[in-house]
Amino acid sequence: MKRFATVVAAVLSLFAVPLLAANPASPMKPGKWEISVQMDMPGMSMPAHTMTKCVTKEEIADAQNAIPKGRNESDCKMKDVKVDGNTLTWKMNCDARQITGEGKMVFESETYTGEAHIKMPEHEMTMKYTGKRLGDCEK
Repeated sequence: MKRFATVVAAVLSLFAVPLLAANPASPMKPGKWEISVQMDMPGMSMPAHTMTKCVTKEEIADAQNAIPKGRNESDCKMKDVKVDGNTLTWKMNCDARQITGEGKMVFESETYTGEAHIKMPEHEMTMKYTGKRLGDCEK
């Protein structure tokens, strides 16, 4: 169970903080966002983790920056990042940890929903995202 908890913590840290990162521009609007991430695995559903983040104009200049990433994904590479209207899709590969995944986010006026499917050697999981723009960032 301890190993499982470590894997869960590592994956949550991988996707805990949405950072916005390559061309084209993201359909996300700049401002203060409330973001929730929920992880589901076969036989287990974790409660959502919610945070706020100030998203700048510079960050949304690149759609890859809208893809949720964490602090420990330096070996992960995003590919096939595409924006089609208000929909952002991507694939990822983390060679060192043998993790692959793909995801999709759909942006509305000041909200978004999304989902990523992650495959690891031990198991698979689904990450569900929601975001709501709260207003302008505090200066």
